[in-house]
Amino acid sequence: MPKKHNSTKPSSFDIFQTLMETAEKEKKKRREELLAPLGVKEFFVEGSISINKRICEGVECKLCIKACPTNALYWKAGEVGLIEELCIYCGACVLSCIVDDCIKIVRKRENGEIEKFSKPRDFTALQHSISVKKRFERVKSVFPKPEDYIKRYGLKT
Repeated sequence: MPKKHNSTKPSSFDIFQTLMETAEKEKKKRREELLAPLGVKEFFVEGSISINKRICEGVECKLCIKACPTNALYWKAGEVGLIEELCIYCGACVLSCIVDDCIKIVRKRENGEIEKFSKPRDFTALQHSISVKKRFERVKSVFPKPEDYIKRYGLKT
């Protein structure tokens, strides 16, 4: 008599999840291999970039291709091409683009903060807000707090 398998216990192995994790690991490994010779440091955990081919004026300018530090953008058969594995989502292409909303970047920082921009003005404002936060933290660490003055000079409130 053959043994019966206990089918009441659900299997915790998910082949699709395993395949997705494996594909993600391979993608990260390939990305590291491609970026290693360039000596580029990545600041973003993940991101995405898209180019609207309908409004792109790449035939006339090609400024985004020239601005890309990793050569992720290239000229192919009358349009701007993209190698997503090389893109570090720095925003240089958006900053140099002459058409608003042509190149859209969504990127995620290590702290989980998601940033989106597609216009040079948006990119500049984002960079300015980041700089303001850094300056504020620096000033806060250098200058004493009011409580420190009270302790130092023995003032009573």
